[in-house]
Amino acid sequence: MTITQLKYVLAVAEHKNFTLAAEKCFVTQPTLSMQIQKIEEELSIQIFDRTKKPIQLTEIGHKIVNQAKNIVIEADRIQDIVEQQKGFIGGEFRLGIIPTVMPTLLPMFLNNFIKKYPKVKLIIEELNTEEIIIKLNNGHLDAAIAATPLMEEKIKEIVLYFEPFVAYIPESHHTFQKEEIEVSDLNVDEILLLQDGHCFREGILNLCKSAGKNESNHFQIQSGSFETLIKLADEGLGTTLLPYLHTLDLKEKDKLKLRQFKEPKPAREISLIFPKNELKIQIIDALRATITGVIKGAIVFQNVQIISPIAKK
Repeated sequence: MTITQLKYVLAVAEHKNFTLAAEKCFVTQPTLSMQIQKIEEELSIQIFDRTKKPIQLTEIGHKIVNQAKNIVIEADRIQDIVEQQKGFIGGEFRLGIIPTVMPTLLPMFLNNFIKKYPKVKLIIEELNTEEIIIKLNNGHLDAAIAATPLMEEKIKEIVLYFEPFVAYIPESHHTFQKEEIEVSDLNVDEILLLQDGHCFREGILNLCKSAGKNESNHFQIQSGSFETLIKLADEGLGTTLLPYLHTLDLKEKDKLKLRQFKEPKPAREISLIFPKNELKIQIIDALRATITGVIKGAIVFQNVQIISPIAKK
């Protein structure tokens, strides 16, 4: 059997469809099917149950796929070792970034990075945390930037910075006159939240729960935009919380409505995360150095309390 054949097996296991797997592997469907059949004949077993729709792995197929993942990763490591030995920092690098970090952090470091490392071809995707974890585990991302800790067994985390939560409070709200607010001032019934799937939303709900407040169905909105939440707050429909970096680009009149929390400030931990096999570690290290180099001038908060981005059950 060959590494290429094992990659075909992994593609079918992921997509549960021979035609789609062939498209993703850039080969014809008959070619892919024939190569997988060769492995099955060589091993005298069936990896896939073709009678089911979508196609399913057999019991032995599950074990073979798990081992195939390890073999393909270790094969990729050979090229990685050679590139590290040569000090080469280049090639394709797939990076995922969560939506509440992408618009603020990416413009801060991208230009610096591509100028310093012109041989790296960055392929950047905006993905939520759940999508990032799946793609990292399936080998479809090399690294990601997300809120942590995630407590994922196969994923390593390197903290880049701590980003405080900042309250956006309209003039009509009773806490507007306060120079600083406390977590106990929060009322989840009044907070405009991002839609489900955003870890920043989960962080806010976890923060409110830590203050002894419970989520209710008093007011719901499905929005992925901080700008929408700010406009709704200005209309007197509630307050909202923003990541600190997002507040830097607000208009001066809107900045007057921002309130910092008293120390320790509730904050989210933003990390560079990647598989523990550490493939392309030289590019990961270059990314980390670039990001921490530009972020240290923007965020200087130290006395913070990290709020989990994972929904509490």
